[in-house]
Amino acid sequence: MTTPSTSPQPARPVPLPDDASAPFFDAARENRLMIQRCRGCGTYFWPLREICSECLADDLEWAEASGRGTVHSFGVMHRVYHPSFARDVPYNLTVVELEEGPRLNTNLVDIDNEAIEVGMNVEVAFTEVDDGAYLPLFRPAS
Repeated sequence: MTTPSTSPQPARPVPLPDDASAPFFDAARENRLMIQRCRGCGTYFWPLREICSECLADDLEWAEASGRGTVHSFGVMHRVYHPSFARDVPYNLTVVELEEGPRLNTNLVDIDNEAIEVGMNVEVAFTEVDDGAYLPLFRPAS
């Protein structure tokens, strides 16, 4: 009989880049955070879209973000909603508002969950989640 403590941990879900998201994931492998920007009005946004939500222009580009932001909100997960995250419980789900304006759903690392505060300054920290796939996580700003 296999028990939860001795069973192998299932593989984590890994994002599968497509043509639209490839620039984001390619830059993440280089430790750079790229988000979309409207060439018409300069608005930055996330998640990906085909037209600007501010001026409705379709002239969009990828731009390197500063990687700095603040904690907008967060929650701490105490239940196992996916078996591949069982060893991480409790873990945080955090919304970071980038200096450029968009908000990203992410995790904070290098901090105890009890120490996270809304408004705290954070910076991007990339982590490899699979062979060649990197994701932006955030940590307290130095």
